[in-house]
Amino acid sequence: MKRKFLAMTLALAMGLSLAACGGGSASTPAPAETGEVEATTPAETGSTGDLITVGFAQVGHESDWRTASTKSAQDVFSEENGYELSFVDCDNDSAAQLSAVRNFIQQGVDYIIIDPIVATGWDAVLTECEDAGIPVIVIDRTIDDSDKYVSWVGSDFKVEGLACGEWLKAYAADKGITEINALVIEGSTGASATIGRTDGFKEIADREGWTILDSQSGDFTEAGGQEVMESYCQSYAGQFNVVICQNDNEAAGAMTAMDNAGVTYGVGGDVILVSFDANKPYVQMVMDGKINANFECNPMAAPTVDEIIKQIEAGETPEKEIYVTESWFAAEDNVATITVNGEEQPMIHVTQEVLDARPY
Repeated sequence: MKRKFLAMTLALAMGLSLAACGGGSASTPAPAETGEVEATTPAETGSTGDLITVGFAQVGHESDWRTASTKSAQDVFSEENGYELSFVDCDNDSAAQLSAVRNFIQQGVDYIIIDPIVATGWDAVLTECEDAGIPVIVIDRTIDDSDKYVSWVGSDFKVEGLACGEWLKAYAADKGITEINALVIEGSTGASATIGRTDGFKEIADREGWTILDSQSGDFTEAGGQEVMESYCQSYAGQFNVVICQNDNEAAGAMTAMDNAGVTYGVGGDVILVSFDANKPYVQMVMDGKINANFECNPMAAPTVDEIIKQIEAGETPEKEIYVTESWFAAEDNVATITVNGEEQPMIHVTQEVLDARPY
């Protein structure tokens, strides 16, 4: 299979050079020897019409964010761009995702992309990828129990949670709100996005002495968000003034539940509603005042993965961790900036111009 010699060389270099670095990740692998990649340069690949084969094991289709992530990959890894994509929707089934990766190994693909459903249980299958000489690129969610991948591309989920907390602190102070009683609708249990956003927000809540009345999983789905919020409306009626939804689809479900329960939310409402992901329809809801603030999780990892593959094809060493650019959006302009981990960051007041510029 083409590129396997290069991939096996890369895997050997990784095995010799990996060492722990910040955040539990390993350092970047040493580059392959220049002479061993001459036969697989992009120029020669283009001249022969040979395609780079990529296997992508996607989490599922549970949210608008996931749909945007999948479309980005399908657009980038197209035949006209020199790729042949094998795509598997794993439907939030961890066992199915492991099976998909093993099938990619059997197919002998050149590269494997994984958006891991859960953060653990990966070392054995990534060892199999390494033994087969297939570079693995991880996107979005993280893998915590193995460093046998070339690069990870995604968001700093804890920073997203911290940003949410810092905005809420500033917003409450501006509005004269002295007591925060929050309900959290978490994402899928065990997902790194869930863990990071939960830990980040809780860190600020603990520091500020806020009360988190409850925190349950809505599984990143609209149905899950509605179900959890219906339960909250019954159990905590009249007790909460903040609802934190860890993605947009959960926020949609929570809004339906609060509408049915007669609970007002958003600008001028009884409840401050916060979401994550910032898909365009939900940024529209921010502009409309239904959602007070929305913290972006950028789904467009595929173009960066394409750059990583081109680096490997050229015998270069990609970075081990690459963070995508993200922004924070608010319905009102009363909080212009927040400080996260000592860094001042803008809160974007959503206008029609801002909405029109959104790519997804």
